[in-house]
Amino acid sequence: MQFRTARRWLFGGATTALVVGVTITVSSPIQPAAQRTDVTAASELPLGPAGLAESRTSRQIAPGVTHIAIERGQASADEFWTVTVGLATSEAEAAALSGKVRAAGYEPRLDPTAGPDPRGPQDRPLGWTVRVGRYADQAAADRARNAIASRGLPAAVHHTGADGHATNGPWSLDVLVVDPAGFRGSLRSELANGVVPGRETTSSMARRTQALAAVNGGYFVIGGPHTTPGNWVAGTDGDPAGISVVGGTLLSEAVNGRPALVVPDDFARGTSVRRLRTDITVGAPGGATRKVTGLNRQPGLIANCGGVGRTTPFSHPAHDYTCGNAHELVAVTAEFGTTAPQGPGYQVTLDATGRVTAARSSRGGAVPARGTVLQGTGTEARWLRAHALIGARLTVRSTVSDADTGAALPLTAKTSVVNGGPLLLRDGETVLDPVRDGWSPEDIGGADRAALYNDWYLRRNPRTAAGVTRDGHVILLTVDGRRPDRSAGLSITETAEVLRSLGAVDALNLDGGGSTAMVVAGALQGRPSDATGERPAGDALVVLPEPAR
Repeated sequence: MQFRTARRWLFGGATTALVVGVTITVSSPIQPAAQRTDVTAASELPLGPAGLAESRTSRQIAPGVTHIAIERGQASADEFWTVTVGLATSEAEAAALSGKVRAAGYEPRLDPTAGPDPRGPQDRPLGWTVRVGRYADQAAADRARNAIASRGLPAAVHHTGADGHATNGPWSLDVLVVDPAGFRGSLRSELANGVVPGRETTSSMARRTQALAAVNGGYFVIGGPHTTPGNWVAGTDGDPAGISVVGGTLLSEAVNGRPALVVPDDFARGTSVRRLRTDITVGAPGGATRKVTGLNRQPGLIANCGGVGRTTPFSHPAHDYTCGNAHELVAVTAEFGTTAPQGPGYQVTLDATGRVTAARSSRGGAVPARGTVLQGTGTEARWLRAHALIGARLTVRSTVSDADTGAALPLTAKTSVVNGGPLLLRDGETVLDPVRDGWSPEDIGGADRAALYNDWYLRRNPRTAAGVTRDGHVILLTVDGRRPDRSAGLSITETAEVLRSLGAVDALNLDGGGSTAMVVAGALQGRPSDATGERPAGDALVVLPEPAR
C-alpha cells in the first residue's frame, strides 16, 4: 500500500470546515466485510480483475462524517461504441430482427446479455442485443444511428463497456460514511421544495438545508404528457413513486413490499433497510370503513404499481410502469400543496377534527392547511357520497409495517423513510430478487419489459445506493456512469458487491441514472450523466450539522 502526499481542502459558507484528505493506492486483497470494523479502511473493490490500479482520497467533513472518492481501473482496449437495434429474447426473434437489419443494408451482430432471465432458465442469457458496427467514438456511432433510424429501424447508441460483462473499468465512485457514534448532527429525508409536487436538484436541497452532505433519494414521477397508465411513470411531477416519510409524516404510500431506508429519530439507534407496506383507512359514522388506495397523488395513476384495491393490470410492483385503478379513494393533505388534483369524481374536505366541511361533484380546489381532502372515483365516489355527509366526522388512519414480519413501524417526530429498490443485501448476503421488486422481464399490455430489465438491471449505469453496517454506520454510495472514458457505472449485482465490500450488511438501491448526485461541503461530486447537467429530483437524504446551542 503506497501513501501519496496528503492534500488539504478548505470550504467556506455555512458548512465551513477544514478537512484533510489522504490519497491511497490500493493493491491489497479484499477483506471480508465481517472481518472489518473500519468502513473507511482501504480494501480493493470487487470490480474487474484483482490488482487493477485503485486510488482513494479520504477526507473528514465533520466528526463522524467521512467522504471517500475512489478511482479504479482503466478503459479496456476491446470495448467500443456500437448501435443497438433491439433486444431479442428467442432465436426466432433474433433471426427476424437480424433479417430486418440486413434488409436495411447492414450486417447485424448478436451480443448476449450479461445475465439470464431471472424467471429461468439460468443456463442461457436473457437474450441477445442485435447490433450494428464498431465505432471509435460516440460521434461516429451517433452518425450511424441516425442513418439506421432513417431506414425505419429503432436505434440507440451504446458502449459495450456498459453491457455488464467483464471489464477493466474505469470506475469513479463517491462514498459517504456516517458514524453515529461520532457524529452529533442528523440524517434525514428532505422533500424537494418542501412539498410533494415539483422537483429540486440535490445541490439546491443541500444549500437550502445547510447540509454537510447530501445524496439524491428515492424514485419519483417526472411529469409529462402521459395521463394514462402504461409503460412509463405518470402522475404529478416530483411525486415520490413509493413510500415517503418526512419529519414523521407519511406523505406517499408504499409500493407494497419494496424496500426503503428507515431513519429513526436518533439514527444512531437503528437506521435500517426494510421492506414496507402501508395501510390507510377511513372510518365513517356507523362503523363503515373503506381502504384509502392512495396518498397525495393523482387518482388512477399508481407509479411503479404495487397498489391496493382494483389495480390494473395487476397489483405487484413493476418499475417504471404506471398501473391504473378506476375505483380509488385518495387522501390529499397540505403536503401536496394548496390545490388538489383536478378531474372527474367526488370530493369532500375534512377539517383538523375530521368533520366534513365541504363536498363537490368533481375533484380539485383548495387543500386546507390543517385537514384532509378525500377524492373518490368510480365505486369509491359513490361510497363518499353515501357516508361523507356535511357535518359527519370521518377518521383517517394510517400504519406503516414491515412486509416480512408484519411488525408496525412507529412514526415519531423525526422519522424519515426513503423509497428504493431493489433490495441488495440482507444480513451480509446478496439477496437480489428482481421479480419481487418489480424488474421482471415480462410482457405487460404489449410492452416488452425484457429490454428494461437488460438496460436498467444487467447493464452498467450511474447508481445511488445506501447501506448499513453491523455496528450502525450508514454508507451512502454514488457512482458515475455512461462515460466510458471516466466511469462505466455499475450493474445492480456490482452495486450489491461494492456495498458489501465496504462493510454494509443491509443495503438497497436508490434512484440512479441521471438522478445520481452527491454533494459534499457544498460541492457536487462526480459528473451527472444527463447532458443538461444535474437532474432535479423528488427528494434527498441530507446530513445536517448539530444545531447551534
